[in-house]
Amino acid sequence: MTYQAPIAAIHRALEASGLGDILRLQVYQNADADVAASILEEAAKLAENVIAPLNRVGDKQPATMVDGKVKLPPGWPQAWAELSKGGWVGLTGPAQHGGMAMPELLGVAVSEIWNSANLAFALCPLLTQGAAHAIALYGSAEQKQRLLPPMNEGRWTGTMNLTEPQAGSDLAALRTTATPHGTHFRIKGQKIYITYGDHEMTDNIVHLVLARLPDAPPGVKGISLFVVQKLVDGKRNAVHAASLEHKLGIHGSPTCVMIYDNAVGELVGQPNRGLEYMFAMMNHARLDVGVQGLAIAERGFQMALAYARERVQGKPVGFVGEGPATIMHHPDVRRLLTTMKARIAAMRGLLYEVAAARDMIHAHDDAAIRMAQFKVDLLTPIAKGWCTELGQEVVNDAVQVFGGMGFIEDTGIAQVFRDARILPIYEGTTAIQANALVGRSLLRDQGVSLMAFLKPHSAVAGVADLVSSAHWIISAATTDQRLAYAASVPFLLQCATVLGGIALARQGGALSEIYHAHHLARAAFYHQQIVGGTRALYETNVLA
Repeated sequence: MTYQAPIAAIHRALEASGLGDILRLQVYQNADADVAASILEEAAKLAENVIAPLNRVGDKQPATMVDGKVKLPPGWPQAWAELSKGGWVGLTGPAQHGGMAMPELLGVAVSEIWNSANLAFALCPLLTQGAAHAIALYGSAEQKQRLLPPMNEGRWTGTMNLTEPQAGSDLAALRTTATPHGTHFRIKGQKIYITYGDHEMTDNIVHLVLARLPDAPPGVKGISLFVVQKLVDGKRNAVHAASLEHKLGIHGSPTCVMIYDNAVGELVGQPNRGLEYMFAMMNHARLDVGVQGLAIAERGFQMALAYARERVQGKPVGFVGEGPATIMHHPDVRRLLTTMKARIAAMRGLLYEVAAARDMIHAHDDAAIRMAQFKVDLLTPIAKGWCTELGQEVVNDAVQVFGGMGFIEDTGIAQVFRDARILPIYEGTTAIQANALVGRSLLRDQGVSLMAFLKPHSAVAGVADLVSSAHWIISAATTDQRLAYAASVPFLLQCATVLGGIALARQGGALSEIYHAHHLARAAFYHQQIVGGTRALYETNVLA
């Protein structure tokens, strides 16, 4: 059951998300529709022929630590060399620092393809791009010139180091210290859950590390951001992986416990603004993790569809042929596959809309920029939370299609099921995303912006109930904020499901006639069967 990039579906979603308008922006003057199509075609070839075949390899022969060195699964370094040779890591990076300067929207489409092919492998370019993005925003001119070209060219990789044993999501509790030492700093502490914290695929690794200066104020206001390289001037720095975590899934990617033993570091930006800077990388990663939810759903769907076409089992109700038939003819299997396909299309539409909004921030029109920034702020937590939760549900349905064989490792769908479980957890749990939605996008202006955003879509199924839920949360927060935040996850899921339906409807206008009937049927199914289910989420909030 090999992976095939859904190029036609991706093209439709890109068109519906406004790729044509984005390519006309001055900042993307070196790109056009033909270049975009060529990039997708080449990304698909790389995914299908190089990255996807390593997916099972990484699960069966996971990353290990041997004599203090992290060893990646067979084929990983060669695949990374192919990725680097094509300049893929710097696809959306600035041209002056070794990147290809392509739109974020196109980068998200490529990210979907890679993550469907091999989630564990794709984490490395994902994090490298996020680290490079933060340095491009907040690094000094010298840091950008020195660090970004090798990262964008794939010669170096990047990580982000936030979590500590005593400080998970509560970053105010972190204890890693940064002591001034001449023109640099000495970084001392321990970080956990550091994906690709060490490996030998590249010459160097650039770690972005949160730490406290000696005179820093307490809490999150006293956090600064530092660059700590694995190698400094060709010599090994005092940072190393102490151990690797043994995980439920994504076995091919090394998840490291990192020790900083007075390692040489350099400050990024201004002191005590590290959390602000790191959020640039985290929000970049949150969109990409949402894309991972879409990607793992697409992979699970493709495997379930292939199995349903091959597995002969019984005589389905209403089947007029002779003898037993493939399970594709069983009504409930078709229901599962139709639901999976509709959800994937809605997820893709919503995620691509976020990426398009990130690109439109480069527009020259102030009103367009303000709207784009609002959409990014509103939709990023929604897309991350919903798409990672929904990715699990789609993969769960895929296992159901496999029946008993889905519980057997030999078919491969069990790996997809295990790999998907981390997605709603890292880069902020679903509850953290829901809290951001309620606190920053709804309660901050008492719903004015959200209502204005929804008004043009007032006739779409589910919007009226969503507006009622929003008003209930605003009202509840005036008496007891715990009520509002207790309802935040159901509200996020309701909001995302409705917005996914809007995105799916938008795709209808981007379809050629040959696809139109199929898309309309899928959209109708989504609105009737899936958006209809948001009534229960509405009742959870309003009628509780």
